[in-house]
Amino acid sequence: MSEHYQFAADTGKILDIVIDSLYSQKEIFLRELVSNASDAISKRQFESLQGEAAGSFDGVISIAVDKKAKSITISDNGIGLDADDLKETLGTIASSGTKAFLEQMDKAGDAAKTQSQLIGQFGVGFYAAFMVAERVEVVSKKATSDEAFCWASDGKSGFTITPASKAETGSDITLFLKSDAKEYLDEARISHLIKKYSDHISFPINWLSKDADPKRLNASTALWTQPAKDIAEDDYQAFYNSVSGSYDAPFATFHNKTEGVVEFTNLLFIPSVAPFDLYDPDRKSKLQLYVNRVFITDQCDELVPKWLRFLRGVIDTPDVNLNVSREMLQHSPVITKIRKSVVKRVLAELKKAITKRRDDYQMFWDAFGRVVKEGVYEDADNRAKILEVSFFKSAQSQSLITLDEYIDAFAEGQEEIYYLSVEDPALASGSPHLEGFDAKGVDVLILSDPVDDFWLANTDDYKGKKFRSISRGDVDLSTIKSADGKDAEDDAAAAGDDTAADTAVAKIKDVLNARVADVKPSKNLAKSVARLIADENAMDAQMERYMRMHNADFKGAPKILEVNAKHPLIAALNERLAKGDFAEADDFAELIYQSALISDGKQVDDPHAFAEKLAKVMQQAL
Repeated sequence: MSEHYQFAADTGKILDIVIDSLYSQKEIFLRELVSNASDAISKRQFESLQGEAAGSFDGVISIAVDKKAKSITISDNGIGLDADDLKETLGTIASSGTKAFLEQMDKAGDAAKTQSQLIGQFGVGFYAAFMVAERVEVVSKKATSDEAFCWASDGKSGFTITPASKAETGSDITLFLKSDAKEYLDEARISHLIKKYSDHISFPINWLSKDADPKRLNASTALWTQPAKDIAEDDYQAFYNSVSGSYDAPFATFHNKTEGVVEFTNLLFIPSVAPFDLYDPDRKSKLQLYVNRVFITDQCDELVPKWLRFLRGVIDTPDVNLNVSREMLQHSPVITKIRKSVVKRVLAELKKAITKRRDDYQMFWDAFGRVVKEGVYEDADNRAKILEVSFFKSAQSQSLITLDEYIDAFAEGQEEIYYLSVEDPALASGSPHLEGFDAKGVDVLILSDPVDDFWLANTDDYKGKKFRSISRGDVDLSTIKSADGKDAEDDAAAAGDDTAADTAVAKIKDVLNARVADVKPSKNLAKSVARLIADENAMDAQMERYMRMHNADFKGAPKILEVNAKHPLIAALNERLAKGDFAEADDFAELIYQSALISDGKQVDDPHAFAEKLAKVMQQAL
């Protein structure tokens, strides 16, 4: 006898939410139903251990299609449902039998939990079937019952429960497909979806056809669930190549199981070669999130910060909170804890690699250093630790060093971390900005990545040592002892009398006028005639270049022109001006300024005029 029931919720509205909001892709229905089947088998295994159901059995999930009836059936030999279960579980939307079962398992203790891998957390997943089906039938026989029942519904007008005939324990869910869902009658399409979402389900998933033996669709193995000591290096390599889609060997492998407040397993890899989309504007993570071996998504940006988007691999947890369905992840404390744990492990591994695998680490840094430094700007909580594993180019050694190594090599009297921002590292070699530091034997870090000026804008110091640009403001080196052993007084005496160039300085300032903020003698030039520096509170040259790239009208603030009062050219200019017999002084002032622009990697204001003035001066010198 058939009994008709109304759903215990406003079905029309709820199913509209499921179809239109909770799931972005219709294909998700298969993942949901296979996951439910896996749960049912796990429940039966658990109850077998507790002596409440029949003895041991081999769990299996089967999929079959009937092209004539335009239907697909997902079957399992799990716990099964009786009439009351069907009414309670499938008759009340968002009521989860798995959730209630987990509560029951809590009472049974941890030993029982380890025997069961339940996936489902909400009752909405089953109703994803109505995205592709105009009618759904569930024929089920409970393990502890001799009776079978059929639950049927069109998802709109309620449901019916009628007695049915079924010999084996378990459930058969048949979907009568809508006209726009015929693709799910195709074996290749179903096989692809099983590989994508359910390949690591513990139980076999078989494709059934009338004219052939059952065909296995899933691997049923999840490498990350095995003990690390039992996994060969070749297996890790093969898994990495599979999950990353690349053919390089990973720079580092992280295989850990975390238990406690949050339980999760991670099998993560740092590639040795940068992926092609590393600098994609969206900066998306490709980590795969699983819930008890069921693939959920590879687009969960909350799992790791954007500066670790190059990580590849798997994170599997039974604890992640899903927002009603597996498709919509909410920003939960669980995700936050997983994220923090992963970041901590990666930073620890990078720090270890610097000392134990220096050459390998340098190759890693060449590939991913710019991305890692994004974290200095964006990740305030981990800023100091990211800086600790960051490499910077040394002007002295031309090699990559850490900030700790730089600080350990401080000159006597040095208290700041000096750096020079350049667009091209090659421009730093022979830069006028370095001359005073070279004379003192003081190293300078060369920063050439666009991200450097961003993190420097909100990072004052590292371990109490302030960052100081040598191309901005006055840098006082008088307290630092020279490399040759001279004390500060000797250095000051060697600097000479800056007032000796006052006449030349005044003339240059008059000629350049508003094109510069000021003209003054330099304390740090040793060989070059002049250099351009920014005001203490102005942007560095690198940041100005970035701003100019995004705004063609951006001019930037006028620079300060520092001249070397001891340079023969400045001395000669000053002497000629003092005699009042130097008609070409304006041209010389222009050439001094334009040469400073060139030394700074900039274009001259007027190339044609510059060439004419240069030719004129050269002609007079012959």
